[in-house]
Amino acid sequence: MRDGDLVAAQAPLRAGVATTVACAVALVVLVLLLGVLTPPRPSSIATDRLGPDSGEPVADYLDRARTSLADLDGASQRWALVSFDPEQTAAQAYRTAGGVRVSQVLFRVPLDRVQTQLIVVDVAGEESVLRAPAVAAGRLSGSTGEWDRQGRVDAVSASRLAQDCPCVVGLTVRGDPDRLRELAAAPGVRAVEALPADAVFGRFAVNPLLPEQTQAASPGPDDGEVPAR
Repeated sequence: MRDGDLVAAQAPLRAGVATTVACAVALVVLVLLLGVLTPPRPSSIATDRLGPDSGEPVADYLDRARTSLADLDGASQRWALVSFDPEQTAAQAYRTAGGVRVSQVLFRVPLDRVQTQLIVVDVAGEESVLRAPAVAAGRLSGSTGEWDRQGRVDAVSASRLAQDCPCVVGLTVRGDPDRLRELAAAPGVRAVEALPADAVFGRFAVNPLLPEQTQAASPGPDDGEVPAR
């Protein structure tokens, strides 16, 4: 092949390479431009929480909960955590709420010197509150490792929840300030803590004050025998 023919044959190849490079550069520029014009949105971080901090003195938390209600003004409804003492059945807890909207039921089966799981069940209305113990039991019934300690604890907890034990340690509720203050004074209610009006459901953590926590909000002993049922 003559030199002129070779050059002519390579020309389309060089043109194709140049076009590919130009397209790649344009794509990079487009991606960078889109990144500048539409920066990624910051992820939602749950910064609000209801309940005592780990190790917080109980007296301090009770004061903080009372202050959260005393500072409420206006008629805007607020999310709040209700902590019970002693534990209640689901039906008792619903009656205690006295018509205040219940959104979550918090279960924890009390076993002497044995740590059990906190189970939070979302609810909507009286019927789902009454079904919540069975839902909580179902979450524990599939626990693996039946012969290890945690498996046995979960099995006992599931069995008692299925029998509608008095195992409700708290509720997440939503109500106006006056109703929340009334609820705080109800028999069996140890504390009601409210969040600011702009709090969004699902973006705050919930950790009730447990009945056995009398000095500090710290885990109790976990050296007791696990009962058979």
